[in-house]
Amino acid sequence: MSNNNRYLRNSWYVAALSSELGAEQFLVRTIMDVPVLLYRKEDDSPVALHDRCPHRFAPLHLGSRDGDEVVCKYHGLKFNCEGQCTENPHGNGHIPKAAKVRSYPLLEKFGFIWIWMGEKASDPALLQDFSELENGPDNGVGYTYMRMTANYKLILDNVMDLSHVDHVHGDAINTRGQLSPKSPKVESVGDAVVTSCEWEQTPPMLIFADFLPKPESEARHYFKVTWTPPTNLQLSVGATQSESGFDELVGQYDVHLITPESPNSTHYFFASRRNYNEEDPEYNAQKIQAMHDAFEHEDGPIIKAVHDMMGDNEFFDLNPVLTSNDVAAVRMRKKLESLIDEDSGVLASD
Repeated sequence: MSNNNRYLRNSWYVAALSSELGAEQFLVRTIMDVPVLLYRKEDDSPVALHDRCPHRFAPLHLGSRDGDEVVCKYHGLKFNCEGQCTENPHGNGHIPKAAKVRSYPLLEKFGFIWIWMGEKASDPALLQDFSELENGPDNGVGYTYMRMTANYKLILDNVMDLSHVDHVHGDAINTRGQLSPKSPKVESVGDAVVTSCEWEQTPPMLIFADFLPKPESEARHYFKVTWTPPTNLQLSVGATQSESGFDELVGQYDVHLITPESPNSTHYFFASRRNYNEEDPEYNAQKIQAMHDAFEHEDGPIIKAVHDMMGDNEFFDLNPVLTSNDVAAVRMRKKLESLIDEDSGVLASD
C-alpha cells in the first residue's frame, strides 16, 4: 500500500509567501488534498478557511468580500473569519448550526504564512526558527515559489542528497564532480537529520567565485543541510580561501520549505540570505530568478520523471539500490514515517 498520501498533519506548513497575499484578493491553495482560501483582514492579518461552502459546496473564492467576511457566490451565505455563518438571506434568516466552514490557524513569520492543518491544537512552539532570513539588509534576501508535479518526499530527497549537483546542474552551482566521491557526515539530532560535507574545487562555485580574493583559484567549500519535521530543509553553503577556514567565508543561508498539495504535486517555497553583495537589488532579483530556474528546469524535470516512473508505488516497496549518498535521505524518510505513525495513532506493531 502506498504511503504517498500520508502527511504529518499536526505541524506547521507554509501556505504562501507573505508577499503573495495582498490586501484585497483571494489566494487559493490545495494543501494536503484540502482546498484552502487565504486572504487578509482589513488589519492585514491573514485568514485561512476551507474553500467550500457547506450549503451546496460552491468554492468560496468565487464569492466576494464584505469587510472581513466572505459571501458565497451561489446563494449569498456569509462567513466570518472563524468560519461561522453570520448571515442567511433565505426565508426567515435562520442560520443552521452546521452552517460553518473550518478555519485554520496561521502564523506569519520569516516572510512566510504558515498553516496548521491538523486536528490537534496548534502549537506556535513547534514552528522552526528561520530568523536568520531577517538578519541583514532587505536586498540581501530573496524569496520564490514554484509548484512541482511530483510527490513531496522526492523533493525532500533531492535536497538531502546534494551529490546530484555534480550531474544535474549547470555552471552556476556546479561542483565539478567533487561531491559524488564524498561520503557526507550524517547525524540525528532529536527529530532532525543533519548532513554535511567539505570539499575543494577549482575554480570555485560560480555563485561565490567573483566574491572570493582569487576567483580562478582553488577554494574550500562546505554544505550543511538540516531537515526538521515536517518538511523543512535549511541549507547553509559557502566557500573560502582564507587560512582561518570557514570562519571567513562567502556563503548563504537557504531554506527549502515543502508543502504537499496532493500525492502527485507539491508547493515549493524557497528563500536565500547571503553575506555578499547584500545591497544590490538587481543582483538579488537575478540571483533568485537563477535559483528558481535551476529548481524548475534542472531539478524539476528529473524529479518529475522519477515520480512518473514510480507511479503509485511507495519508495521502499520498489527495493531501491542504495549507495553511500542515500544515508541522509533514507534516515529522513524513516523518521518522517515514524512521526506520521505517531501523529496518526498508529502503533509500531500495526
